[in-house]
Amino acid sequence: MEIRPIRNEADYETALRRIETLWGAALGTSAGDELEVLTILAETYEREHYRIDQPDPIAAIKFRLEQTGQDMHALIGVIGQRTRVYEVMRGARPLSLNMIRKLHRNLKIPAEALIQPARKKAAATRQPARVRRIRPRKVSRRSA
Repeated sequence: MEIRPIRNEADYETALRRIETLWGAALGTSAGDELEVLTILAETYEREHYRIDQPDPIAAIKFRLEQTGQDMHALIGVIGQRTRVYEVMRGARPLSLNMIRKLHRNLKIPAEALIQPARKKAAATRQPARVRRIRPRKVSRRSA
């Protein structure tokens, strides 16, 4: 068992290949110990080089609802009344600290994902055209 630090992509690929061959090794054996150490090293390398950003809070809520087979109606009482739920879910209102606590407690959404500011949706590239009101002309009546 020769274990070396993972310093670059080549070392990382080598470690992944070795992990694949050791996969399923029994705990407490030399192969199991090697698998455990290599897995920790690979995870550390991935955490440093392949960062995954936290999801947008609204995306995290939608994902959890989808996972549990629920819809936005499940948020009524957790976030607030129906109008408050729709305001939050369309991004018109930010999550309050109380809402974050309830979402974390009731839906088991990680608080780290909820405390971030929501990402702004891309603005439309084309502005709607202004409509000019046309006033009817005054018709003058001529008496003959």
